[in-house]
Amino acid sequence: MARFLSSLLGLKSEIWLAARILPLLLPFRNFSQMLQDADAMPEPRYSAIPAPVIAALATSMTRRAWVMRDRKCLRQGLIGYRFLRKAGYMPELHFGISPDSLAKPKISAHCWVELDGLAVIGQSLEGMVTIHVHGSPDTHRSV
Repeated sequence: MARFLSSLLGLKSEIWLAARILPLLLPFRNFSQMLQDADAMPEPRYSAIPAPVIAALATSMTRRAWVMRDRKCLRQGLIGYRFLRKAGYMPELHFGISPDSLAKPKISAHCWVELDGLAVIGQSLEGMVTIHVHGSPDTHRSV
């Protein structure tokens, strides 16, 4: 029990720190680099922690964004995906756009994380068309 609590505390503090650093790094990263950063992982360190707990922590620790207010789903998705991988899970990070927004000055985009085909962080919004799915090496795909 003590090991689980210690692991949970470590996870919580690491997610908190990552949520604060990510907005500072994004201006210097392109899309591919962001995904590589999310994929980078040592040996699974949080394997004792269930996926719903990791997803809830990633969501709650990124809920109130001082920076990236317009990209909260990206922040939650990247962090949730990264820490689920650090726990040994094989999540998929989905990216979608609203076709209705393509003719507008600002495209409406969204991302969410799925694990075993179920959304665990965010969810696909109505009308969104998936344009890219990032996950384990055998499941990387673009639509």
